[in-house]
Amino acid sequence: MSNPCFAFKLFTIYHDKCAMKVGTDGVLLGAWVNVKAAGRILDVGTGTGLIAIMMAQRCDALIDAVEIDEKASIQAMENVASCPWKERITIHHDTFQHFAGLPSFRYDVVVSNPPFFRNSLKPPLKSRSIARHDEELSYENILFCTSQILEPDGRLAIIVPANEIDRLTETAYFHKLFPSQLLNVRPVPGKNYTRCLAEYTRNRNQICIENDLIIKRNDAEEYTDDYIALIKEYYLNF
Repeated sequence: MSNPCFAFKLFTIYHDKCAMKVGTDGVLLGAWVNVKAAGRILDVGTGTGLIAIMMAQRCDALIDAVEIDEKASIQAMENVASCPWKERITIHHDTFQHFAGLPSFRYDVVVSNPPFFRNSLKPPLKSRSIARHDEELSYENILFCTSQILEPDGRLAIIVPANEIDRLTETAYFHKLFPSQLLNVRPVPGKNYTRCLAEYTRNRNQICIENDLIIKRNDAEEYTDDYIALIKEYYLNF
């Protein structure tokens, strides 16, 4: 049986009720997203609540987090209730499309670790299918809804498969969102990029800053200095 929880330095995430468990993608995005000077943040498809909690550790913003799956949203609420920043995080069991249409707030930061496996063989468990595939939360949905609720100087941060970044950016242009930062991620030196973390804003004239990150030095589980620097505030062993 897999471990029902994952312990970080300042909080613990239980994920036994969630289709998608704590993984490198969520940790990367939660540590990388720029939350400087943010007053209000929205985490789209929060799952366990991990990214919302990670952001709360690094800033003083009020954070809303939306999750379509009922079991995951309940577990996210439980994880938030036991973390040190529970007063600033609110979990909403809702779709992003419905939530974005409510007369609520505009956000300085919208962040999402969206479903990845577009047009691939779907797993049999519906909750896991929703978490892993984009039929419920496509790039188009994310970008359209974000464009409706983002502050004029706000930013969207998202992680996608490396081979999807061009499609995402093309769709973002349609919604008047333009790349400001890209982080291309390789698992080890010499391997292809597997993920890209991207930040978009409304400023079409900005210069996009592009960097690379290698997670491990080799196949012997030795992490690179850059990866350790990014996540050392969170992982127990760093």
